[in-house]
Amino acid sequence: MKLATLRTASGSTTAALATGADSYLALPATDVGELLAQADWRAVVEGAAASKDQTVIAAADADLAPLLPRAGKVICCGLNYGDHIQEMGRELPEFPTLFAKYADTLVGAADAVEVHGSGRVDWEAELAVVVGSELFRADEEQAREAIAGYTVANDVSMRDWQNRTLQWFQGKAWDGTTPVGPVMLTADEAGKSFDVRGYVNGELVQEGNTSTLVFGPARLLSYISQFTTLRPGDLVLTGTPGGVGMGMTPPRFLKDGDVLTTEIDGIGRLENQFRIHAPVAATV
Repeated sequence: MKLATLRTASGSTTAALATGADSYLALPATDVGELLAQADWRAVVEGAAASKDQTVIAAADADLAPLLPRAGKVICCGLNYGDHIQEMGRELPEFPTLFAKYADTLVGAADAVEVHGSGRVDWEAELAVVVGSELFRADEEQAREAIAGYTVANDVSMRDWQNRTLQWFQGKAWDGTTPVGPVMLTADEAGKSFDVRGYVNGELVQEGNTSTLVFGPARLLSYISQFTTLRPGDLVLTGTPGGVGMGMTPPRFLKDGDVLTTEIDGIGRLENQFRIHAPVAATV
């Protein structure tokens, strides 16, 4: 099944089941994260689908919110595809390179992205993993069983800020700059790997398959769970394939008005226009 979080006319959000290419079925939860917090969430979805009292939302009228607008943890892995590691001039890592974002960074699948203060805005198309049950000090098999599903994300990076120090955080955690969605494909319907692609104004700039990840989804979740508890609705971004703007010769970055498209076969696509405002001088 495919689950989404939709904005409603009242300004709130609701979890929804995609029932085909043209409609969604509203579910009894405010968003996908709240739904997953219910131990019997699958039964809840199945019960709503079987109910005669259904609220159906046409896809044409659906306003896609960030899939997990209140994610407790958003953890990202950098340098996880062999080709991307090479274009960054680094060696294959022994351990995952991890950093965190906040729920404030997340935007919806078709939302405009406003950037104030960076002149080097880069793209990073990624598969993201949605946690479905609590994990702490889990082995890889336990982690695999705890995956609720998969979604599409773009770890948009402000390279000028990221490269100011050895720590990446300040170039990664900008409010309203990380598109996620449009849906979560449940793990039981997912294949063993995904093709990940990124486009700028329709030009293919990134393409990779998750089978080449150094640290796969279950291994990542197991590793993270050794030091912090993962809970239903948490989000883990698995890294980006080669083709980022900073790795090009000369480097290339998004411009005001550019459209960034991120797609994964079987899940869906993000299409976000960027509004990039003039950088400002740094303050401390």
